[in-house]
Amino acid sequence: MSGPTAIDALLPDEMAKTAERIGVAKTQLEPTRLLTLAVLAGAFIAFGALASSIALAGADGAMPYGIARLIAGIAFSVGLILVVVGGAELFTGNNLMVMAWAGGEIRLRDLARAWTIVYVGNFVGAAATAALVFASGAHEAGNGAVGAAALATARAKAELPFLAAVANGILGNVLVCLAVWLCYSARTTADRILAIVPPVAIFVAAGFEHSVANMYVLPHAILVKDWAPAAFWTAIGADRAAYASIDGMALVSNLIPVTLGNIIGGGVLVGAVYWFVYLRRR
Repeated sequence: MSGPTAIDALLPDEMAKTAERIGVAKTQLEPTRLLTLAVLAGAFIAFGALASSIALAGADGAMPYGIARLIAGIAFSVGLILVVVGGAELFTGNNLMVMAWAGGEIRLRDLARAWTIVYVGNFVGAAATAALVFASGAHEAGNGAVGAAALATARAKAELPFLAAVANGILGNVLVCLAVWLCYSARTTADRILAIVPPVAIFVAAGFEHSVANMYVLPHAILVKDWAPAAFWTAIGADRAAYASIDGMALVSNLIPVTLGNIIGGGVLVGAVYWFVYLRRR
């Protein structure tokens, strides 16, 4: 290293240039590679959602609501850590590619193509992981407490009104993209991890919405609701009819407004704003 500044975190103007370069590089990835990395990201976020369900298992009434939610948020952050450090393509984080488009570095059709491939790949990875987690019987852990926590989370998402889902999607991806944005300042892996955890923990604790996480949460809950044995329902003291709102239509009805909100939150309120502040005058 040539001097002490070589290990300093990047300042926001350099972070903006980094975000723009990364956005350009993403559009240049070969489609098969982009899709594969997107499938990985869907699986990684699914692992984070699973960790969150485990953290919430049995917490209702056993500890204060806020503490339980904060612990669940910290657990969920492992998903974005795997994406950023392990290397994968996440639709919500890629909303920051708007910075490269706003600067004229990429075309709108290239942006749309990259987003579409990544969104599809994220769904495949998240839904496939949901199927594997169900097959593993993880929902039966803790005498059914893990499955009960997953069902409760999914039911809240399935019953969320359209406008509320949009608003929660906006807020959720503002925080997720801020976590990704902060990573652009990082010099080390430890820097990235420390930058990711606080915003992600807040987003989950507040109950905001993340489209890719929901690609796991709702399919997994549908499988539990439709296929869990009678012993599971006896263990949690509930009936599958109480979760009738969790179905395929609820998945679509949730993903549409949440995805729209995620694009507004990440692409406009984070990406476009930082482009306007740091890159517009070029």
